[in-house]
Amino acid sequence: MFWRLQALLAKIETVYGTDSVPTGAANAILASDVKIMPMEGQDVTRDFERPYLGAKPTIPAGLYAKLSFKVEVKGSGVAGTPPAIAVLLRACAMAETIVAVTSVTYNPVSTAHESATIYFNSDGTNYVLKGARGTFVYRMTAQGVVMLEFEFTGLFTQPAAVAMPTPTYGTQLSQLPQVATSANTPTFTVGGVSLPLRSFVLDAGNEVTPRLLVRSESIIIPSRSEKIDAVVEGVALATYNPFSLAAAMTSQAISLIHGTGAGKICTLAVAAAQVQRPTGLDEQDGVVEWPLKFIPLPTTGNDQFTIAFT
Repeated sequence: MFWRLQALLAKIETVYGTDSVPTGAANAILASDVKIMPMEGQDVTRDFERPYLGAKPTIPAGLYAKLSFKVEVKGSGVAGTPPAIAVLLRACAMAETIVAVTSVTYNPVSTAHESATIYFNSDGTNYVLKGARGTFVYRMTAQGVVMLEFEFTGLFTQPAAVAMPTPTYGTQLSQLPQVATSANTPTFTVGGVSLPLRSFVLDAGNEVTPRLLVRSESIIIPSRSEKIDAVVEGVALATYNPFSLAAAMTSQAISLIHGTGAGKICTLAVAAAQVQRPTGLDEQDGVVEWPLKFIPLPTTGNDQFTIAFT
């Protein structure tokens, strides 16, 4: 069995926990760094007494599966058409809003969370996660490919021998990712101030919990706690003063626009990000850099951040 022979498929479920039967032709996900933990849970010891020494047998219980992987951040290539990774965002407690021929926008929601069925086929062994929900990290580093890092938890299903599907990746392969450069990432502002950016990380912070009761088994997202970490080039305090902003517990808007060309632009917007205490200074190439931290806060609710593809 060769590790490189693998296929990842994902499709939103109509009924929670009921296999939505993703196919290679319609639901393939182009992913990297895939890791599968197919049989998480506990081992319950049969704690009986015997008139001799020896190990005691166990019973597997509370079983579920976990799957993590990375995908490139890029649109579908057609404005108003959801990207292939839309199913992944929707299964991470994000709502989808489509404006025809214009945009597809995702924002966090607190109720009615969708779920997905995910297949991971490793050289003929098929791992199925039903009722899968997850969390993600948006990660950008200067001169690197912008990535979304997902981690999903799903209900346990016994792996089965299934022929490798033939995945159709379409524009996931043909549309090249745009490296984070000044030309490809035209906007990064905090409180309206443009800052030179080395790295940016948004952690969606979903708490993903297996809730395994008798006659009711599900994966739920009971809470979330988003956070942002950014490393920027230090500037004069008259231009931007994170220390005074943190002391005043000030919230500011953050805008990060990556990509150029219709259908290829991803805009991450935070309306109210509380500036947290800077914890030190960094140095790169003899230049001062600031590690900054922010907390995206809701204003009217379910609007901590948005990810829009245009």
